Amino acid sequence: MTPPRPTLPGSAAIWFLAGVLLLAAAWSVPVNLKSVPPALLKEAGAGTPTAATLGYQWLEREKSGPAALALAAARALGDPQADALATALGEAARRQPELVPWGGWDPFLDPLFNLKENTGRTASTPVLDFFITAKARADLLGYLQNSRSQGVRTLLRVRQVTDTGRFVPATQPGGQPLDAVVLLTALLYQGDHATALLQREVRDLAETAVAANRLGELESVFIDLLSLGRRLDWSQLCELLRVTGSAKTIGEFARLARTAPDDLPVIYTAALLDGSADRVATYLLRHGRPGLADLKLALSLGQGAAEQVLARQIPVNRQPAPAFGPFTLAALLFPKLALAAKYLGFLLGAFGFFRGLERLLFADAGDSALPRLKSGALALLTAGLLVLATEPFLLKTPAPSEFQLKLAIPVLANLSDPASLTPTAPTTTMDISTLFTIGFFAALQVGMYLFCLAKIREISRQSVPPLLKLRLMENEENLFDGGLYIGIAGTASALVLQVLGVIQPNLLAAYSSNLFGICCVALVKIRHVRPYKRTLILASQPELKPATTTAAV
Repeated sequence: MTPPRPTLPGSAAIWFLAGVLLLAAAWSVPVNLKSVPPALLKEAGAGTPTAATLGYQWLEREKSGPAALALAAARALGDPQADALATALGEAARRQPELVPWGGWDPFLDPLFNLKENTGRTASTPVLDFFITAKARADLLGYLQNSRSQGVRTLLRVRQVTDTGRFVPATQPGGQPLDAVVLLTALLYQGDHATALLQREVRDLAETAVAANRLGELESVFIDLLSLGRRLDWSQLCELLRVTGSAKTIGEFARLARTAPDDLPVIYTAALLDGSADRVATYLLRHGRPGLADLKLALSLGQGAAEQVLARQIPVNRQPAPAFGPFTLAALLFPKLALAAKYLGFLLGAFGFFRGLERLLFADAGDSALPRLKSGALALLTAGLLVLATEPFLLKTPAPSEFQLKLAIPVLANLSDPASLTPTAPTTTMDISTLFTIGFFAALQVGMYLFCLAKIREISRQSVPPLLKLRLMENEENLFDGGLYIGIAGTASALVLQVLGVIQPNLLAAYSSNLFGICCVALVKIRHVRPYKRTLILASQPELKPATTTAAV
């Protein structure tokens, strides 16, 4: 029999050290699959324009309206340059107070409204407050009728449409709102104040409405423009439409303006900083209030951070984690490669850790009948748990957005019991505390598994006859069933913690302890105890034969 090759204690220490270092390095890589960490946002936003910087840019272009919203956003975000921007904005208002209500100079409006004339207004004024008057609408109509743009002429013919749905027809008494918003849309088209895609879409809808004598889908566009026109001045509305790619986005922004009016400056500034109102609206409608908080965090760090969040359309991972500069830069430049390296680091680090443990427990293993610890399987399990622990949104179903349109559908209920009207929808959301509870139970069973293997190894090392080893193995049956005891105790503890409110009510966290216990005991007894007992039984046959012969004599 070939003697086993001894394993040096230093070899186990090297495996341990390498595993721990790899795990620490992987954990410090700031990249996630379905979220973006703040360290990555900070790196992306370093040196990029902020909300206050955007306000200065609009002031240089003599657009006080967008600059005023940028100032409000800068104050909400705690931008240190907000006070200086407020001073500059005040000086600009004192120099040209007559332009403040319109939000800035526009050559298309000057012939119609004489922007140099002081109207008595001293603050930014919603554009429809100017366009709703009879004189303003008459002047606008006379000006636009001379336009050579086919799109403008088509929009003016919409004024003759009689099937208007929720609007009163523009040419009838009470039709001033529709008339004003039609003329507003035509003037925006005439001045080329919208993207080419949006202009083409509006023109096609207008042609369809004129041909069918019915507003149809164009009515929704007019309602959304009416909503925005009652909240934004002329310059603010024009600059928003310059970064809006579709009529659908106009509706989404109008909905955001109605549901989150206090946060409109932040949402508006995010659209101008990112250069795409579509991405901002999509992100907020998908993630709701938590998404708005994430967007504020990104905006406070700079334009680059906001672009990262909006381009990926994923939430911010606020779990505390270390960040190493070179790792952060690499994750920013090569996100997919960094994510693969992080997961591989988890796997290799866990493998090194368990390989070192294996070498420590089985330093002199030479008995091929005793299966050795499978480092690869344990490393794969541990890496999976680490991925779940560092990916809070991987298994978590996002809550319905507060900004989405919600319909209340009546259902059968006991009206005398108001509690019966409370909606209860099934969910697959898993709280972080639940994930850590499951991981803790799994770690306990892994520890129990290793302890059982160490006990088997201890018995196998003893210099006693196989029959005595067999009886010693039978004496440890309660220990080998220890995984079940720990599993039951873990289930009971989890249920108690859920009742006390320490962890989220989730039966999966409780019963996972029992499941892990069953798996641990099955693995120990079937994979290790049973084969080793069989080996001992076969090895003890020479001892049993003399005893049998003596008894026969």
